[in-house]
Amino acid sequence: MQGSLRLVDCVIEVHDARIPLSGRNPLFQEALGLKPHVLVLNKMDLADLKEQQKIIQHLEEEGLKNVVFTNCVRDENIQQVIPMVRGLVESSHRYHRQENLEYCALVIGIPNVGKSSLINALRRQHLRKGKATRVGGEPGITRAVMSRIQVCERPLMFLLDTPGVLAPRIQSVEMGLKLALCGTVLDHLVGEETLADYLLYTLNRHQLFGYVQHYGLDGACDDITRVLKHVAVRLGKTHKVKVLTGTGEPRRPPGAAAVGTWWAQLAALGTGFLQRRGPGGPTLYWVHPAPPPPGRPPEVQAPLPGLRSAHHQSLGPRREGCM
Repeated sequence: MQGSLRLVDCVIEVHDARIPLSGRNPLFQEALGLKPHVLVLNKMDLADLKEQQKIIQHLEEEGLKNVVFTNCVRDENIQQVIPMVRGLVESSHRYHRQENLEYCALVIGIPNVGKSSLINALRRQHLRKGKATRVGGEPGITRAVMSRIQVCERPLMFLLDTPGVLAPRIQSVEMGLKLALCGTVLDHLVGEETLADYLLYTLNRHQLFGYVQHYGLDGACDDITRVLKHVAVRLGKTHKVKVLTGTGEPRRPPGAAAVGTWWAQLAALGTGFLQRRGPGGPTLYWVHPAPPPPGRPPEVQAPLPGLRSAHHQSLGPRREGCM
């Protein structure tokens, strides 16, 4: 990536608008040198933009004066990117080319923030052409610096797509959880149930109780296991099994953790047993999108050591049970 800097006139850094002030790779600023820099805060449709002016003001205090909020899915504010890049390059004191009239920019950022989506959106806007790079809802789609991709005819402009690069060290556990919730790392690397627990804690902390009505809960709750089981039953993500102990007592596999993905709805679906009594005796329901393979116990997903206590201590006291 650093070798490509010699070939470009400007650097476009793409970041997630949901975490505009955290999670950016500090090594990018060191590697940029004197290149003009544009910060694109993508996925604005998923962010709360009530404090947009305060965010821009805070970024300007850090030296980032060229900031644009975009939505690459619906091409919102995409038309602002090319003129901004052109103006920065032409006003730069390093712009000495008299014969070469083309522009080239390097697109950088952490994983899964929409770098490839931005390139495809620019091509739709200015060239009326389809996708030039693969995109996806998980990190790691782009794995190498690609060749130049034309995104505009007048002015003639090319972009270089690059793979996402996370900082070698995350500043805090809370920042790591925020990055994971935004999809910059795969869910299972942190633990789906851990992410669900942090998301529920954050929603309660900011008094965002829309999930209560959406999933038909009795009230706001701080017990992630209880919430996950309720949502699993409501969505029909259960599997009927018979009690083998003969005691009729519900049992939970030791160390069983969240399996499957609930982040598309709220967070992740948990695993465990729910007991239902019927005329034929007690029946247990396995809370899981599909039964475990025959003859093999469910995989154990252990949370990161000290993660639960670390983020709760950093964010304040936690109340157990339902509120």
